[in-house]
Amino acid sequence: MDLVSGLPEGHYATLGSGHRLHYLDQGQGPVVVFLHGSGSGASGHSNFKYNYPWLAKQGYRVIVPDLIGYGYSDKPDDIDYPLDLFIDGIHQLLQQLGVARCTLIGNSLGGAIALGFCLQYPAQVERMVLMAPGGIENQADYFHMPGMQIMKEVFSEGAMSPDRLETFIRRGLVYDDSVVDKQLVKERWGIFQQQNAQVITTMRVPNMSDRLGEISCPVMVFWGLNEQMMPETGIMTLAKGIPDVCLSLVSRCGHWVMVEHRELFNNQTLDFLRRR
Repeated sequence: MDLVSGLPEGHYATLGSGHRLHYLDQGQGPVVVFLHGSGSGASGHSNFKYNYPWLAKQGYRVIVPDLIGYGYSDKPDDIDYPLDLFIDGIHQLLQQLGVARCTLIGNSLGGAIALGFCLQYPAQVERMVLMAPGGIENQADYFHMPGMQIMKEVFSEGAMSPDRLETFIRRGLVYDDSVVDKQLVKERWGIFQQQNAQVITTMRVPNMSDRLGEISCPVMVFWGLNEQMMPETGIMTLAKGIPDVCLSLVSRCGHWVMVEHRELFNNQTLDFLRRR
């Protein structure tokens, strides 16, 4: 596999399917698992490079997988990609690493995976941190959002290019596009060139909103008030649906609170993890 410039390579776990899952593993202490979102060129490092190294320095063991179909993980083009496929991959990875209990941190698709994992394996999840998670609306509702329309506009105008990818990130994913640098675009473009369309065209994420009351662990939710990818009805769905939840609504922020407001995100997350 050709390595993407600036994107670190860590370890690999072979799943029961034979597919390999790439992951980074840093630090010592209570385990925190970072679950990245979907989209062109997504990977664990590119989503969380401002967060997981810092948290590792605070006394935590951070595990940052690339979901199957993304990053340096295998990208099979002969399977479908329902939510359970991602959940099962993370479950197998944690089993192989001997992790019996952890905190899950997930944004977008990663947030949906965290919710689904917690519902399937509640005893393994100590806490959750969610950033505008998927899985709490009907899938069709997401495609009416402005960010999705921007993605359709940018990517349907012609052949995909680094400039088109950068345009989507700047217009669809963030409020302050000064956080989008050339290195981020380079990382995502490199991974995008290795991806195939199967992971997007066959992805199926169920609406789990009617099961949120089953979640017994403490949950913290971050939501950017300039979010363009997720319907803002999700804010109250989470607030009223999860029994033990606190919300942080962040102004001047789009889909990537952990990038745009990294210090706020890191510090509030650390406070939440240390809360008794």
